[in-house]
Amino acid sequence: MTTASPHEAQPTGFGSVTGVPDLPAGFPDVFSSRYMDTGSVRLHTVTGGQGPALLLISGWPQFWYQWRHVMLPLAEQYTVVVADPRGTGLSDKPSTGYDSATCAQDFHQLMSLLGHDRFAVVGHDIGMWTSYAMAADAPGRIHRMALVDAIIPGILPSPPLLGDRRTSDFLWHFNFNRAHDINEQLVQGREHLYLGHQFATKAATPTAIPSTAVDVYVQAMRLPGALRASFEYYRAIDATITQSALRKKTKLTIPVLSVAGDALGGENMENEVRSLADDVSSVVIPNCGHFVPEEAPEAFLNALRPFLETYRTAG
Repeated sequence: MTTASPHEAQPTGFGSVTGVPDLPAGFPDVFSSRYMDTGSVRLHTVTGGQGPALLLISGWPQFWYQWRHVMLPLAEQYTVVVADPRGTGLSDKPSTGYDSATCAQDFHQLMSLLGHDRFAVVGHDIGMWTSYAMAADAPGRIHRMALVDAIIPGILPSPPLLGDRRTSDFLWHFNFNRAHDINEQLVQGREHLYLGHQFATKAATPTAIPSTAVDVYVQAMRLPGALRASFEYYRAIDATITQSALRKKTKLTIPVLSVAGDALGGENMENEVRSLADDVSSVVIPNCGHFVPEEAPEAFLNALRPFLETYRTAG
């Protein structure tokens, strides 16, 4: 693990709040970057705002930047914490630890270091795997949880390898990303081709994620070790499935919000979430694909704010 020297405590440049384009006006006045050493991994962490703690966990192939459109509005009422998960953005990229249990431990330790014993969490895509593991593995710390547009390995039966075209187009990257070595060789130097295709086909329209944002994600994936680390989440799916099989024996009792776009089968998200929790509400956002916080930030906030209100006013 890399240990931050004193002058690195507040990183600047690409990947930090001072080194990415198209942030909302005033963003660096509210949010700042710093490294947090959890004891097992160093996480690049972006924090700002005031109020109860709200943790946002990013998905593949993204990092904290995916939340940029919703962070300032949320910071008006919450202390917003967004950390690049291990292997992404400016966080460390170790060779192991990409199963859901280890990632959950990373974020629980981070929140403890930041002084947040109890908090709400929002997880998108792979961040949904981690959020569920956090709630299941450490009951009592998470007040309520929102899960955004994904499936969790090991919860419901996996879709068939040779299923309908819509499912195949949405999920084919799972098996590609799980391969060893050959996928890295195929994508290395062609990150824009591969990731650009992911954003163009999994959003509601090919241009819903602007080219400037795609360029940011591509540049982040070209950081040393990042491409390999991004695939390690999928190579660890066997371990995550085993962990999920144990977790789902006991349903969550905290309130859980399911949020998805309608363009890629978002109506199925509610079934996934209801299988793991008793108290579930669901929102499907029209004209929206997989990348909900970027494609439909206002609609996403309109779903999230009332869900979090009881937590905000709990005192």
